[in-house]
Amino acid sequence: MKQDADILIVGGGLNGPALALALAGGGLRVTVVDARPAPARAEAGFDGRAYSLAHASKRLLSVIGVWPHIADLVQPILEIKASDGHAGTGAAPFFLHFDHAEIEEGPMGFMVEDRHLYAAFLAAMQAAPNITLLSGETVTAQSTDQTGVTVTLASGRQLSARLLVGCDGRASGTAQRAGISRSGWAYGQTALVTAVEHDRPHNGIAHQFFMPQGPLAILPLPGNRSSIVWSEETTRATQIQALNDSDYLNALRPRFGDFLGNIKLAGTRFTYPLNLTLANSFIAPRLALVGDAAHGVHPIAGQGLNLGLRDVGALAQVLIEAQRRGEDFGAVDVLERYQQWRRFDTTALALGMDSVNRLFSNDNPLLRMARDLGMGAVNAMPALRRRFIRTAAGLDGDLPRLLQGQQI
Repeated sequence: MKQDADILIVGGGLNGPALALALAGGGLRVTVVDARPAPARAEAGFDGRAYSLAHASKRLLSVIGVWPHIADLVQPILEIKASDGHAGTGAAPFFLHFDHAEIEEGPMGFMVEDRHLYAAFLAAMQAAPNITLLSGETVTAQSTDQTGVTVTLASGRQLSARLLVGCDGRASGTAQRAGISRSGWAYGQTALVTAVEHDRPHNGIAHQFFMPQGPLAILPLPGNRSSIVWSEETTRATQIQALNDSDYLNALRPRFGDFLGNIKLAGTRFTYPLNLTLANSFIAPRLALVGDAAHGVHPIAGQGLNLGLRDVGALAQVLIEAQRRGEDFGAVDVLERYQQWRRFDTTALALGMDSVNRLFSNDNPLLRMARDLGMGAVNAMPALRRRFIRTAAGLDGDLPRLLQGQQI
């Protein structure tokens, strides 16, 4: 029986479209099932949501044809400043300062609004003849056999392919239907997310301010605007989110400081609970997981989307190379190559971010002294500082070819 596609992707957020474009570039036929209506998201106004794209992620987006759509809409991250302290009292004397001038590749990363990035993915998918986007559809059932996978949509339609890929988030239905369990824990923290306008220019500097209740990230956007990811103990975060805009800003200002002048809200206010969640397997028969469906990490370093794009690059490379060799790319031995490539790296980074959050999200005076001295020591060592900069830019490790800026 002729299959509807070579690969079915469940989830049309960001990782799903990125994977579709990468696979289509290798000649594979791809169908993306997206529960949300695509045009509504692409045409939405600014709501405050934005992403930090590492330099390596920019390379991938360039190769798959997305970057030209957003090149004039991004804000380069030229410096990163990380400091420890208390709300209202300013930063500790020891801090970390990373400058993109210490590496040859250019900016460490780029900030881009969700609406612009998704619209770019949508435009690129619509221009790709071997990608089919089913918008406003959900998967209700899936089954596999020796030759492929079949999914049933809420509309009753059935689709078949040789491989199913779950890009459907931390509560992945694709993983659940495949019997893949998860490990992890909650942090007792909630992220308050919004955007602000400010009087003074940010000069492309990203700030990470560690406080006992949780970190505050101030991330530069085009113009005199910044994206805010503000972690608080969950009960307090719920109280803050319930405030009116004026009182919300009054709660934010002591944490934000006055280094950018007066601030006012420029986007919708969101919250989401913070937890660590790892799929106990990234693969199953005729199935692979990508992005948050495989791993959800603390947003402390803004690596969530970048981790997902590393998955995209690795899985696309494994599948396309297997196809060219005449292998059954949906076979378990092929999918195991993807899991071996990504599972250790992802788990190590997730646990590393977990350790950093636990180290800084407390007010123990001994730990406070140790972490401040540690940041000061790293900042005083150019070779170590450069290594941290390259890691932040996504330039270290066993990079898939797409993240090196190369075609597969």
